[in-house]
Amino acid sequence: MATSGLVNSVMGPISGDQLGFTLMHEHVMVAASGLYDAYPDLLGQDREARAIAALSEAKAAGIDTILDATTFDLGRNAELLVAASKGSGVNIINVTGWWLDVPRFLTGVGPNQMAREFVRDLEEGFRGTGVKAGMLKCAADFEGVTPPLETMARAVARAHRETGAPIMVHSFPTGQVARRQIAIFREEGVDLTRVKIDHSNDTTDTEYLTWILDQGCYLGLDRYPGRHVSPHMRTVTLKRLMDAGWGHWLCPSHDCICLHVHNELPDGSMPDAHAFTKSNPDQYLYMHRHVIPDLRAMGATEADIRRLFVDNPRRFLTGAE
Repeated sequence: MATSGLVNSVMGPISGDQLGFTLMHEHVMVAASGLYDAYPDLLGQDREARAIAALSEAKAAGIDTILDATTFDLGRNAELLVAASKGSGVNIINVTGWWLDVPRFLTGVGPNQMAREFVRDLEEGFRGTGVKAGMLKCAADFEGVTPPLETMARAVARAHRETGAPIMVHSFPTGQVARRQIAIFREEGVDLTRVKIDHSNDTTDTEYLTWILDQGCYLGLDRYPGRHVSPHMRTVTLKRLMDAGWGHWLCPSHDCICLHVHNELPDGSMPDAHAFTKSNPDQYLYMHRHVIPDLRAMGATEADIRRLFVDNPRRFLTGAE
């Protein structure tokens, strides 16, 4: 756990020195909860082998660890993550908490109830697996922090206070939704230096991003190649924040999805790849092939690159200096 200098990977606890080059917001699979077991063919053929192959390619390129941001409502499958980590050699750190899909069946469930469940995921493991979460996650999007999402945010905050685990936050920068999310964390007594506000490169508004950094939070600049903001301007924004002295608080990543539902084409045929793969055929290697070369061309040093992908993830995940 964060308080011991260790972090739970799906294969067991690892030290900060074992993290190496780390991508701080990725997905091995995104699907409906339970879909991998109930309707696996919707995810295409050779699912496990495809995940292992993609991560093995990442490992060969120097990627040592990924943070898998897949919560229960995004289809988390602990056994798949273990197989993918074991087969590729990539450390995988999975999250507990909640994304955006709060079903009607949870109406009225309180933050203390959910906090207890999240703490069990961190300390005992996902039920029936022994695989422990290494991080907490909550979310809000364009509609803002709705009452159900506020319940989950407060539950995550309380689990953080009990365990010391860091928090990643799905946010919507265009609507400056992190202002409300951070206010909730303040009310709950969260250590904001253990919070990372994600999807922050969906905007080029450095004034807003600097405000988040001023609160003590890390920024997850984790949408590549992304939509709405071009990949180039995402990297320009990253470099501007580095040049402004915030390099120690930035975590670039992709939000890549390796396995996802394959949608039937109009002619009834099935594509070999899902839509997200088409938008990022480089998958976990987009950073190495495009972003890091662009950063170097903009004047970033090798020490800067190491800070973004090795030092910052280690400090954030372990709580160490």
